[in-house]
Amino acid sequence: MQPYSYFCSTRIEMGMGKARQLPAILEPLGLGKSILLVSDPGVIRAGLVEPIQSALEEAGYKVTLFDAISQNPRDTECLAGATLFRDAAAEMVVAVGGGSAMDTGKTIALIGPNGGTPTEYADGLLAYSHIAPIVCVPTTAGTGSEVTRSAVITEVATHRKMTLKHAALRPTVAVLDPELTYSVPQAVTAATGVDALVHAIEGYTCKVTNPISQALGARAMEKIVAALPRAYANGKDQQARADMLEGSLLAGLCFGSADVAAVHCLAEALGGLYDTPHGVANSVFLPHVLRFNAEEDKGMHARLARYMGFASDIDTDDDACEKLVEGIENWTQSLNIPRLRDLPGVKEEDFPRIVELSVKNGSTPSNVRTVTEGDYLRILQEAYRA
Repeated sequence: MQPYSYFCSTRIEMGMGKARQLPAILEPLGLGKSILLVSDPGVIRAGLVEPIQSALEEAGYKVTLFDAISQNPRDTECLAGATLFRDAAAEMVVAVGGGSAMDTGKTIALIGPNGGTPTEYADGLLAYSHIAPIVCVPTTAGTGSEVTRSAVITEVATHRKMTLKHAALRPTVAVLDPELTYSVPQAVTAATGVDALVHAIEGYTCKVTNPISQALGARAMEKIVAALPRAYANGKDQQARADMLEGSLLAGLCFGSADVAAVHCLAEALGGLYDTPHGVANSVFLPHVLRFNAEEDKGMHARLARYMGFASDIDTDDDACEKLVEGIENWTQSLNIPRLRDLPGVKEEDFPRIVELSVKNGSTPSNVRTVTEGDYLRILQEAYRA
């Protein structure tokens, strides 16, 4: 057997209204009384932050708000947040929002007490230590960052998307409240939901997967494919929203002790260059990478098709793989996610730069099938013509 390890130190609290219980959840943990509350302007405008901030303040916490965050968070923003963390004498970070807020919050919890830059940690020049406690309250069903050991940050100077990765970056507490996702716009619901599905697929199939990750990924795929169209059609569908938040959590646990792979490598390159929403970038590449990867292990990809309901046990593995790609294409089209050639700024003359960034991504070696510069270029060209 292949040796493996699986670790998750995060306390998970899930249920309707859990966000309102945050002070009661934190109190017995003794993490401190001074909080840097990290969120983004959209989540604040949606009215999701003020009730949490008020509840914390009424419970005796000192709360300082940091909200200067982009949809693809930047190293400069993390450095500004770290300065505010120190100025406010914060003892912990509470991140309320999607992946941008949570990844920024993790990075601030690292840099605030220790100094340095995101680049120095991503490139292994500084050690991960003395990280402030991190509490994540996701408002989208997508990234799973509330339970992962990583944060993805854009290096402004180079447009590189860096991954800071260490077990110490796992949040201390994850509070998942489906009520916070009811107001998420349709387009964001679709994009973040596809991101969650890609986490499950790549965490299941990557070269560094393990049986625990695969069990979590299989259940996540089943839940997400069924629930996302319902949540997209009716954002107030309580069961669909709960299923999506749980599916995203399971997908985060799936890849959090494994890795992502080629879909994410391409998507992160696109996001770094054009600020493309991460889930949208994942969506445009997913079927093309699946077709490429299925050649490496048809049996595994046939299982994916069956987990997601695109194929049945009576289908041959070859047929199931074809149905997997076709099913994913139809499923993402039903969510009205744009095609690669329709995304703002994307130009064919930039393909060599996208390939370069993808190859340099630390998750490229984890792809189930060895992927070269030429392979990445062909996948890009197929996606652009689709």
